Amino acid sequence: MGQLVNGVWQTEALLAKNKNGKFNRQDSVFRQWLSADPDAEFPAEPGRYHLYVSYACPWAHRTLIFRALKGLEDMISVSVVHWHMGDDGWRFSPDEGLVDDLGGHALLHQVYSAAKSDYTGRVTVPVLWDKKTSRIVSNESSDIIRMLNTAFDRVGTKAGDYYPEHLRSEIDAVNERVYHDVNNGVYKSGFATSQEAYEEAVTTLFDALDWLEHRLSKQAYLIGNTLTEADWRLFPTLLRFDAVYHGHFKCNRKMIHEYPNLWNYTKALYQHPGVKQTVHFDHIKKHYYQSHPSVNPSGVVPVGPDLDFDGAHDRDRFLR
Repeated sequence: MGQLVNGVWQTEALLAKNKNGKFNRQDSVFRQWLSADPDAEFPAEPGRYHLYVSYACPWAHRTLIFRALKGLEDMISVSVVHWHMGDDGWRFSPDEGLVDDLGGHALLHQVYSAAKSDYTGRVTVPVLWDKKTSRIVSNESSDIIRMLNTAFDRVGTKAGDYYPEHLRSEIDAVNERVYHDVNNGVYKSGFATSQEAYEEAVTTLFDALDWLEHRLSKQAYLIGNTLTEADWRLFPTLLRFDAVYHGHFKCNRKMIHEYPNLWNYTKALYQHPGVKQTVHFDHIKKHYYQSHPSVNPSGVVPVGPDLDFDGAHDRDRFLR
């Protein structure tokens, strides 16, 4: 989450400021596509692709979840960056076992430069890398999860289609609001630099959470009783909300565990097979509280709250 400006890598929070104090997320640059077609430019071949991720980042977390859901751990390798993001952007830390397993780079922006020598844009996670051609296929998480959902099915992934054709229009509609008002809404609130921009963003965020709470009072998942991509796009934000966004980003009207349906839903998704193994709260909390000095100058990481994601939930009542 950084960009080269006058020779210095700038963090996303700095780049997002504008004259009205609102946070504006920039679009991803690399948008190529994996294909089940063996003759495609980027065919879905086991062992050919590599993910660069941060355990802290909700956008990268989506891709780790889909990698687990589809049983792709042995087909797609992973490198994890250090939780701290400073002026140099995302970095690796060999002393902590966080290394670039492919290129041996110290900084993630060097991976981008290895793919495109004149690149000076944003350096974000996740990155889907093609080992065969030494190119970045995509750095857009929403695209990557769609690729992982179906592209490798012909070579023996776990069953499951989280973007079924007959539900796509409804999934897209839910995704649209969730992305703008919730996934990005917490950042709009946290990185706002004017009172007006903050209040507008945080009001929109909690209006959306109220809408989701009501929706989940009648069904197990966001799209009826079918677990879909829409749920996995929302989950990383809900997971981080009480521990990070509520305090650090001033999203403090309510906590997720105060919403009965959202809280039970979050626990149910966390307990889904393979998902909890993708969650690393040590990275999450230290990243946010120590990587944004404009928001938390002291860098002090709070010890709480104590959250029991393994507790009982009631989502199964809709599935009987």
